[in-house]
Amino acid sequence: MPPIAEVLLPAALAFIMFSVGITLVPADFTRLVREPRAVTAGLIGQLLVLPLAAWLLAVAWRLPPGMAVGLMILGACPGGASSALITHLARGTAALSITLTAITSVAAVVTVPIVVNLALALFLAGGGEVELSVGRLVRGVFLMTTVPVALGMLLRLWRPRTADRLQGAIGRIATLLFVLIVIAFFVKERATIVTHLATVGPAAASLVVVVMTAGIALAAAFRLNRRDGVAIASECGLQNAALGIFIAHVALAAPALAVPSVVYALLMNVGAAGLVFAGRRWVRDAGQNA
Repeated sequence: MPPIAEVLLPAALAFIMFSVGITLVPADFTRLVREPRAVTAGLIGQLLVLPLAAWLLAVAWRLPPGMAVGLMILGACPGGASSALITHLARGTAALSITLTAITSVAAVVTVPIVVNLALALFLAGGGEVELSVGRLVRGVFLMTTVPVALGMLLRLWRPRTADRLQGAIGRIATLLFVLIVIAFFVKERATIVTHLATVGPAAASLVVVVMTAGIALAAAFRLNRRDGVAIASECGLQNAALGIFIAHVALAAPALAVPSVVYALLMNVGAAGLVFAGRRWVRDAGQNA
């Protein structure tokens, strides 16, 4: 296995998740009790609607089996580290975004293996192309997501001033590492990406639009305000593509399955810009700019 997959990718992902943890406090996890409707709507979107949308779009676009699995792997990932920033820029409820990222990042140790196993069963059953070791996948997700998030939270809890001082720099380094991961895998898998771009690209773009729209619809169904709707749309639409790459390349030892995550990482920036533009106007029109 090449060094980037064996050492650099896990280390970079762990650092990215540490950067998420350093922004969290225990109250981010207890918001479910204090604001049950908003958090429940967001979790439904993230944990149920997103994987379902990935499956439906994989079928609708007739993706090859491996690409379909890759899209569902992406749909299993929690919100990305940038979702709270995009939510803030779009005038959404940043605290709700942070809470959803916190809960789904910790829950990923359970939810990701379920969705990945289901994806393999749906699209690669009996194919023998990818062998899933549930234990290895759970261990990998736990070490690369739950542990770094917990360590980041502990640093903030024990040394809040240090965490405040380091948070900006850590966030910038995490963003750089994410960009480097995407570029590295784009270069490494460019032949596969080019081969499948005509189908994976539209499917990934559709996923961004569909799940962001679903987030707004969920907020309306739960009678939430527009700022909460923007936060849920951001969480559903901006996934942790680095985790998707890690799962495909390291946990499943099937680099080609990372193609949807790489393509998505490029396209979701367009979706983020669109959300900021539309969200600011939508919230402003409702007089909810707080």
